Amino acid sequence: MLNVNNNASLLKREILVRLTKMQLDGSLLKNVRFIPKQLAPTGSRSIRCCIYHDREIIKMRVAARLGFSVEELDEDTELEDLAAKAFEREKPSWPMLTVLHDACNACVKTHFMVTNACQGCFARPCEVNCPKKAISVGEDHHSHIDSSKCINCGLCMQNCPYHAIIKIPVPCEEACPVGAISKGEDGHEHIDYDKCIFCGSCMRECPFSAMMDKSQLFDVVKHIMAGKKVVALYAPAIAGQFKVKAGQIKSALSACGFSDTLEVAVGADICAEKEAKEFEERMARGDKMMTTSCCSAYVRAVNIHVPALSPCISDTRSPMHYTAEIAKKNAPDCITVFIGPCLAKRREGFDDELVDYVLSAEELAAFIDAKGIDLASLEDAPIENAPTASARNFAVTGGVAESVKIRLSDQSILRPVVIDGLNKAGMKQLAMYGKINAGEMKPLPNTPNLIEVMACEGGCIAGPSVIVNPKIGGVQLKKYVSEGTPDAK
Repeated sequence: MLNVNNNASLLKREILVRLTKMQLDGSLLKNVRFIPKQLAPTGSRSIRCCIYHDREIIKMRVAARLGFSVEELDEDTELEDLAAKAFEREKPSWPMLTVLHDACNACVKTHFMVTNACQGCFARPCEVNCPKKAISVGEDHHSHIDSSKCINCGLCMQNCPYHAIIKIPVPCEEACPVGAISKGEDGHEHIDYDKCIFCGSCMRECPFSAMMDKSQLFDVVKHIMAGKKVVALYAPAIAGQFKVKAGQIKSALSACGFSDTLEVAVGADICAEKEAKEFEERMARGDKMMTTSCCSAYVRAVNIHVPALSPCISDTRSPMHYTAEIAKKNAPDCITVFIGPCLAKRREGFDDELVDYVLSAEELAAFIDAKGIDLASLEDAPIENAPTASARNFAVTGGVAESVKIRLSDQSILRPVVIDGLNKAGMKQLAMYGKINAGEMKPLPNTPNLIEVMACEGGCIAGPSVIVNPKIGGVQLKKYVSEGTPDAK
């Protein structure tokens, strides 16, 4: 996985911060045009052919952070015109992703390559194990791969004792678990939104940051500045992104201008109660299995790519939905803003009538920076009606299944399994369970009857829009879970 600390993520953060500062001080329409030149000043080293091309690419990145699809824009588009349109916009536009083709590297097709580390050894396991006889040793005593015969099986790489053969991937295609990304006739990558599950893996793994999410931060700030009642619904995974106490997250959101804050773990408690009851009912009526439903990337993956497993998805809505339901009940005219590290939640928000906007951890961090908020100095505000520790643990792999388990009246009926990350192997595992459910495959010994699926390996703390290393996020989340929750151990 591409580390969260890289130039692409730093530039994204800087653009968000600059835009938000300008929006807050009222200078956006006047000064937004200068951002590309400020970030690629005269005399700086260019990334592409020249500094002017760099500025055009930055211009399109700014457009995406203003919430626009860049595929629809041309080089004559003025940023101040886009900003004016953003002020007039009533709701976000579909889709949530946009591809900046000028930034796309048009990577060559995935292939294997023999490096200079090849020793031309006597054993030649690369040559012997190749099923298509695509490898031979030349007069230079080095192995060579005939690309016309190679089927990219990888056996040569696996068998080389010197690790001299490497795989040259197309990062976005490699990361996509459902084959939704492919090259167009122009050589650049295109997303098939009928296949896409919005897991965000392509966005996270593209080293040229050509796959971009369309920000909703501008819209949220616009409503806050207009004096509307805007309620923040923050996921437990957000707490893992900042080195603060539980109450300081609440204080930070208040300092940003949110009228009220609700922790989504409150909705997770509701979700776990409902799923535990539903599981017992399904097992009593003879269902083979049930899967969790809180990960919207997983739910979309099954409904599109493994329909045989769709009947097993829990009918329970997500924690985001139940928390938004509480917010709307308290204040029917409020604007609800879910905040988490997930792109798929932005997709889910489009379909949920109770969720108005979805912000990422990156966008929240940029908002905090733009406001000049010092997190460490904030009050550790009291949290009324704190959720359970098990609900906050929804953010880590295994947390949902465990939360359901402790709510069962008879835990002995439970045979749980966790699919940690929806990569291509995870999709194959889902397909197997689909065949078992459809009766196309005999159940395996101890076939699970509760399947928890997290699209991101490690859980929500490893989402595509996190700002800290998932391991650090996990440590910080554990501390957060232990602070004031009723069942913390």
